Amino acid sequence: QVQLVESGGGLVEPGGSLRLSCAASGFAFSMYVMGWYRQAPGKQRELVASSTSGGSTDYADSVEGRFTISRDNAKKTVFLQMNSLKPEDTAVYYCKAQRLTTTYWGQGTQVTVSS
Repeated sequence: QVQLVESGGGLVEPGGSLRLSCAASGFAFSMYVMGWYRQAPGKQRELVASSTSGGSTDYADSVEGRFTISRDNAKKTVFLQMNSLKPEDTAVYYCKAQRLTTTYWGQGTQVTVSS
């Protein structure tokens, strides 16, 4: 059974940090591109960061320099370190795994940046 379970979301003040985790099971994690997406109320889901099976990373312009994606293939986990958080980072954050035409999504974790 395929599972992607996100954790680490919560409420943080502007300028603060959070670290999201996504634990995977049921598929060959190391062969998949892993990504973090987010969806704010009334907006479309957007790509935040991605990590290929070879370790290459890509970031949305809005988070470049503040967020860092990393993965531990042995533990089948992908992380998103989020620093210097802004109110506009408030959203539900989703983990996604993709390889060719196969895509899996997690259930999402809420991140709220507010004072």
